[in-house]
Formats: sequence, C-alpha cells, structure tokens
Amino acid sequence: MSEEIRRRGTSVEQEQVVIPDLTIKDLLSVIPSHCYKRSTTRSLSYVVMDITIIVLLCNLTYAVDALLTPEHITLPYPFLYSIACTALWAVYSFIVGLFGFGLWSIGHECGHYAFSQHKWVNDAVGFVLHSAMSVPFFTWRYSHARHHAGTSHMTREEVYVPRTRSQLGLPAFNPSQEDRLGSRVSAEVQQELWDALGDSPIGAMLTSFAYLTAGWPAYIFLNTGGQVRYPKNTNHIDPSSVIFKPEQRFLIMVSNIGLVLWLAAIGASISYWGFYEVFRTYLAPYLWVNHWLILITFLQHTDPLLPHYRDAEFTFPRGALSTIDRKLLGDWGRLASWFGSFATHGVSEVHVLHHVSSKIPHYHAWEATDALRRRLAQDGIKLQGRPGGWAEMYRVFKECKFVEDEGNIVFYKNAYGLAAGKPCFADHTASDSGVEVDEKHH
Repeated sequence: MSEEIRRRGTSVEQEQVVIPDLTIKDLLSVIPSHCYKRSTTRSLSYVVMDITIIVLLCNLTYAVDALLTPEHITLPYPFLYSIACTALWAVYSFIVGLFGFGLWSIGHECGHYAFSQHKWVNDAVGFVLHSAMSVPFFTWRYSHARHHAGTSHMTREEVYVPRTRSQLGLPAFNPSQEDRLGSRVSAEVQQELWDALGDSPIGAMLTSFAYLTAGWPAYIFLNTGGQVRYPKNTNHIDPSSVIFKPEQRFLIMVSNIGLVLWLAAIGASISYWGFYEVFRTYLAPYLWVNHWLILITFLQHTDPLLPHYRDAEFTFPRGALSTIDRKLLGDWGRLASWFGSFATHGVSEVHVLHHVSSKIPHYHAWEATDALRRRLAQDGIKLQGRPGGWAEMYRVFKECKFVEDEGNIVFYKNAYGLAAGKPCFADHTASDSGVEVDEKHH
C-alpha cells in the first residue's frame, strides 16, 4: 500500500470493518452442544499419534542418513554427501517442528481444560508436554487466561500489544495535516513518519526473523511484546511478578522446576550423545516449534484490519472477535495447507472459535467454527485472513507500525500514517453489512 500512496498522494480508500454488537450468548448458542464434550481417551490418542510420527520420522531420517555414503550411493563430488545429509536433517527438523508444535497446542488445550474433563489430567499432561518444550506451563496458563479476558484491549491485553504514536516517540498527531482514522495524511507528515519508522524490505525481513527466532524467550524472560504498563523487568519466571496473584506463586515455582528439569535433561543428553546428535534430533526441531509459536500467534492477533479497543468500546465478545483464522502454509498450495493443519491440529485455522469458547477440544473445533462463521456472516463479519506464512509475516510487519494514542477503536497504521481499515457498526435493520462510524464517535 505504501508505494501506491507515494505515487497517488495523501489519501487511501479504507475497508469498512464491522464492529460486533453481539453477546457471548449469541455466539455460544449457535455451537452444537456435543462440541463442548471432552474425551480424555480421544485427546490422549492425538498425543500418542504425534509422538509416534515424530519417532518414526527420526528413525527414518537416521536410516536414510546411513545410506548417504559412497558405499551405498554414488555422487559426482565428495562434498555432495555432506550437503545431502544437511538437507535431509533440515527437512526432518522442519517437519518434526510442525508436529512438535502440534504437541505444544495440545498442551495449550490442557491449559484451558479442553483436553479432559478431569482437572488433574489437564494439569499433568500439560505440565509434561510444555516442560518438554521449555514452556513454564502454569506460569503461561495464568498469563494466557488474562490474554483471553482482555484480547485486543490496549491496556489489558498480555501479548502483541500495539505500540502507540507517543510510545514510539513519533511526531505528535497533527489534525490539520492528517485524520485520526488514517485515511488522509499530508506528504510532509508521511515523510516525517517514514523517517522515524522506516519501511525498508531488508528492515522488515530482519525484524521478522528476529521475532521468529527470539520472540518466545524474549516474551517469557523480558516481557517483550507484552503489556507496556507493567513495571520494568517484568517476566514470567519471578513468582512475585505483577502478572501473578499471590496464591499462584507456588505453581509458578513448580513451572520453574519444570524448566530446570528440561535444562538438566538437555545437558545430560549432550553429555551422553554429544551436542551434534542432540542438536539435529531435538534442538533444531525445538527451534522450529518456537518459530511456529510466534508466527502463528502473531498472525492470529495482528493484521491491519483487526481493531483494538479501549475501555469505552471493549466487550469480551469484541475482543474474542478481534482475532483471525489463517490457513497455515496455505500460500504453498492445498496439500501444504492440509499438512500444516493436520500436524498442528488446526490451531491456526480455528482460532476465532477458540477465543469464543476455549474449552472446545480441537477435534470438535472445525464443526463449531463452521457454525460460528455462519452466525457471524449474518452481521457481515468475516474473520478469515490471508494464509499464514513468511510472506504474510513480512506484509503484516510492514503494514502494522503503530496506533493512535486517542480513540476508543483503533487500527494499525503503516509507516506513512495510513490505516487500511476503519470501523463501522452492524445495522440490523438495513440490508447492507453496516453503517460507517464517523471520526468523532471513533
């Protein structure tokens, strides 16, 4: 959008985004009752399936690796054997990383008590699965519950909180040269914002890469991307952190013990098998798991057409419906899209439903999502975004730079101060999808 604006001038045609006026009862009532039923046996079967697939993939990769020698295969140059082995293990780590994130998402369901009707089963399975991937299970569960309660609220949201104009130190809003909704910005203000923010392809690529590789540990240990109103040095490790209540501190320490056990297991494995073996069989897929965690969740909650709210306009249903479903790997074609959703249990494809009712297990979420989408369509609401992948990560990073300090409903603006979306409210008496909201109401 930015290059077009530079050619055309100072205004942009914005897409009207319907602001929901629905109750939680409106949303839950359309979901078939059996979708709420949880089966411990069925949920455990997915854990067994994922682990079985990972073990089989590991054994298969070792078997193929043993064949990549001059005794079994002839290649024109000796160095090609090393390249072939590296490529083999790279493919292994990519695929196992997807199934590893599938296990992560099952642990995530445990945190919402969607895995089993028995609390102790959810706690036990979730603690084991998440600790095995360096996730402090109970710690994350507490802060994640706050994320669900305040999704897309500017001061209650826990993660992927938009930075405002003043927080980024940008030039103050100038009503004579720009409008607050972001449809009109003078060339002078555009240049000022561009100089302050930048929008180079290399910069967007490097920022995206840093986010995908270091985003998870940065969030856990430094609260990077989290709520800015928290005190400096807020993190998910300190039991006395402002994130947690005093009665939660014991389980925070239990979560930390899980992390210590994980580190001890990694150290013992390296001591016994060597770093190279541990890296290619576990650590490389583990890095992919962290990568998918950030890519998927970032794109579920960040888009130029997703609204963010302040107190006057926030409701729980509006927060739940300010998320977006995306087909993971959908930009690679139908087969890749199917494989991505299969390996990760549809965590990217049915996320809106998850925010409406987080206790629905993934094997019922598809049917529940279809029912929910039909109801939302009646109000002109569509929450299926572009496919989730690296290209979309790059686009969103370029288009979502900041939001305004004022306004009860705000949309991201790009490096030129222009917003792709503007709010409108559903008009239940008219035949069209909504009525536009003016800047004063906004």
